[in-house]
Amino acid sequence: MTRTRRVALSLAAASMLASLQAYAQPAPQRVLRVAPHADLKTLDPVAASIVITRMHGLMIYETLFAWDANLVPRPQMVESFSTSADGLAWTFTLRPGLKFHDGQPVTSRDVIASLKRWMARDTIGGKLGEYTDRMEAVDDRTFVLRLKRPFALVPFALGSAVGQIPAIMRESDAASDPMRPVTEAIGSGPFRFNRAEWRSGAKVVYDRNADYLPRSEPPDGLAGGRVVKVDRVEWLIMPDPATAAAALQTGEIDIWEQPSQDLIPVVTGNRNIRVERYSNLANQVMLRPNHLYPPFNNPKARLALAYATDQADFLAGGFGDERFWRRCNAYFVCGGPNGTEAGTEAYAKPDLETARRLLRESGYNGERLVLTTSNDIAAIGRMAEVTADALKKVGFNVDVQFADWGTVTTRQQNRGSPDQGGWNLFVTYASGATMQSPMTNIGTNMACERAWAGWPCDAEAERLRGAVVDATDDTQRKNAVEALHRRLAEMQPYRVLGQFDQPYAHRTTISGVLIAPVMLFWNIEKK
Repeated sequence: MTRTRRVALSLAAASMLASLQAYAQPAPQRVLRVAPHADLKTLDPVAASIVITRMHGLMIYETLFAWDANLVPRPQMVESFSTSADGLAWTFTLRPGLKFHDGQPVTSRDVIASLKRWMARDTIGGKLGEYTDRMEAVDDRTFVLRLKRPFALVPFALGSAVGQIPAIMRESDAASDPMRPVTEAIGSGPFRFNRAEWRSGAKVVYDRNADYLPRSEPPDGLAGGRVVKVDRVEWLIMPDPATAAAALQTGEIDIWEQPSQDLIPVVTGNRNIRVERYSNLANQVMLRPNHLYPPFNNPKARLALAYATDQADFLAGGFGDERFWRRCNAYFVCGGPNGTEAGTEAYAKPDLETARRLLRESGYNGERLVLTTSNDIAAIGRMAEVTADALKKVGFNVDVQFADWGTVTTRQQNRGSPDQGGWNLFVTYASGATMQSPMTNIGTNMACERAWAGWPCDAEAERLRGAVVDATDDTQRKNAVEALHRRLAEMQPYRVLGQFDQPYAHRTTISGVLIAPVMLFWNIEKK
């Protein structure tokens, strides 16, 4: 064999070896990097209604039904279901092959335990719980929900993607005290929570669940096939908006979930970045008082909040350009199917004298009021400062206390007195999908201890909310919503501060973001 021939064979062998080595190497991971609006502190989406925990919950858990882009419920974990002629028995069969991330099959026992826990915490879950007689497992994949009286919104409730979601957990997790957050994070959804790489305040990691079997239907909102097209999602915590804006421009992150409105012109100046909406309904801003303690246990003090505040001041302070916000006094969101403003006409504009009079009549005498807030979400921090300025003008003594957002949301659940770690006021906002229905609006639930943080209590409002559920046609339901809204306008479970559009920003290498109540991470492709 000639030297030339030997060299040629050696080169060919080397080339083949290199090719085999390259083939043996794993393909580079497709990593989607996101700057979320807040850090993840609570892992249990049944214990907390905050958006960041709900986003986390929808990554790793599933629900029996799921809302499409028009908020219509579609089967998700459910393969089939039927209803008895009298509407009192609903029979559900789960899809075959559902597995938790630890390999255990999802069974009817897991579902029943999960629904019981959710009914003890959530607004629409609590309402369904009032109508429920019992739940029975027929076999591992089939169970029956038996009602005391008909509840037409059963699929809508079981597919809820707002408030505390009806996430299906392992029976061992769901059987725990519903008032204590579950610390495990093992669901059956399209992503697995990577606890080993979780760094509070820095990074949250999710890996694609290779064992997950998506539905065959095309994706539509939360419904349909949850097909994951990346290997890994990293949430990189960037509380400083300028840092997030710079990271998006340099490509360090692919998506900025909630860009600060004042920096939108900066990022849109980059031809590699797009700013778009992922929700069809605007978000609602609210000023939430604590109804357990003076002065806001008196409705006159709560009405004083309404007369003392100008929505435009808050919205301009929080979101800047008026293109992104609008005044609206509808508890159930202007632009939504229940968007009446009935009963709110008197305080469409501030009336400071009326606010002062109501405050005096409430018995308030200048006691210190704790307003808990955070600059982690810049708009909320700014609106809290606007709150303090506005309320001081009519005689409220407001002490604004800043902390990180996780601490603020934990404190919101504290029922203790304000001088013992509790609170009097906070500013927040919620998605239009959450607030557009009397059944899901977390703030208008006035069921006392079963209400959301602030714990408003009014039997008449709850009676009227029940009338919305019991309505037999659209006209009756519309009239019931208006009657409820007038009662809410009197009782003021919270002060509506208007609404705003929250876009997201992404690099042009990203596509497939779905219209939904919160940002979803399946169906997203990264070039």
